[in-house]
Amino acid sequence: MSGSALFRPGRRDLLRAAAALGVSAPLAGAARAQPLRTPARIVIAGAGAAGLTMASKLSRMLEGARITLIGARAAHWYQPGFTMVAAGVWPVGKVISETAGYVAPDVTWLRADVAAFEPEAKRVVATDGSAHAYDALVVATGCTLEWSRIEGMDPALIGREGIASVYAGPEGAEATWRVLQRFMETGGVALHGRPPTEMKCAGAPLKGAMLWDARLREAGTRGRAEIHYLTPFRNLFSVAPVHDKVLELFSARDIAFAYDHTLTAVDPGAKTATYRTPDGPKTLRYDYLHVVPPMAAPKPVRESALAWQSGPFAEDGWVEVNRDTLQHAQFPEVFAVGDVAGVPRGKTAASVKTQCPVAAANLVAFLSGSGMDATYSGYTSCPLITQPGRAMLVEFDYEGRLTPTFPFIDPLTEHWVPWVMKDRLLSPIYRAMLHGQI
Repeated sequence: MSGSALFRPGRRDLLRAAAALGVSAPLAGAARAQPLRTPARIVIAGAGAAGLTMASKLSRMLEGARITLIGARAAHWYQPGFTMVAAGVWPVGKVISETAGYVAPDVTWLRADVAAFEPEAKRVVATDGSAHAYDALVVATGCTLEWSRIEGMDPALIGREGIASVYAGPEGAEATWRVLQRFMETGGVALHGRPPTEMKCAGAPLKGAMLWDARLREAGTRGRAEIHYLTPFRNLFSVAPVHDKVLELFSARDIAFAYDHTLTAVDPGAKTATYRTPDGPKTLRYDYLHVVPPMAAPKPVRESALAWQSGPFAEDGWVEVNRDTLQHAQFPEVFAVGDVAGVPRGKTAASVKTQCPVAAANLVAFLSGSGMDATYSGYTSCPLITQPGRAMLVEFDYEGRLTPTFPFIDPLTEHWVPWVMKDRLLSPIYRAMLHGQI
């Protein structure tokens, strides 16, 4: 089965959705403030979505600055598309491009990673041994996938023994589709869930459970399968109205769920998964297991003074920043954006799109010695796919309040517009973000 069997909007549908997003015309030429002239040395740690966006924005907002972008990966991954690949909607090539294509001309790109942060000395050391002093630092390293925290789990298993994960890069997403295709033929028990840590795109595991259900129904084999969703928490989504809606959808689609279940071990030979529960360890047999590993800040961040030392973000080493300004609490020349930022929300591409203008404006204000006026509300969004051709555009802030961009779209109603956004429109908007155009 391929994506050709799915809902495909016509040209009129696309134009209507584009008009709703305000992107029916090319993004260009917006008026902006005069660039700040400064000889400042800016280091951006991480060349993923957040790092590239910050580099592009700062290259437009500063004149004379020396901007160094540090990140080793030559391929850029469009992570919001991994679920689409895993569901057989997109080919894997659609989520892979070249990092070099997004690096602004006046930005120096060092193809290495940061090996150590030394904020007291205002410098970083790269994995190639080079040291880089800075006047301002942007930490945009993303997060690490802690597969080893699940006994018996190795990302090399993905695609084998019924094990899948959209989080293991493009190849993992592609392997997940192959595992799902086999499961669609054989049926059995499918286990989905999420980790107990902070994670990127907390809606992705929910999308997966509902998309897999839809795929099985399309294949006429849903009656052979049990789908389970197991979460470490006492809710299915941290925003109460969304939790209630997901409960309704799971009930209508016969997707079973359980709270207080944390995946701790996998035995691929026996095809069993073990969970920590209030009643002790529970081992379940599976035919399809979608693994979402615990996530944490990269080790160099965790081991530095940049990480939270106490509170809910300390255990996994997220960067200690003010949640409104994204400026470091102890080192005022340091800012953090994207997955690594230790704030209550903000591990999605939509968060990056909203955080980067705030962090860039505040960094420029810091360099100029003026007050910081830009604030991040905690905005994040998730086109929560419920079936091919339908999704809910869930948007919310720090307080868990729904903040819909389009009043005519009920965020808790399945609608074709969020699907079109996900399938056709968000990727070009994302690329415009990387180039600093929005």
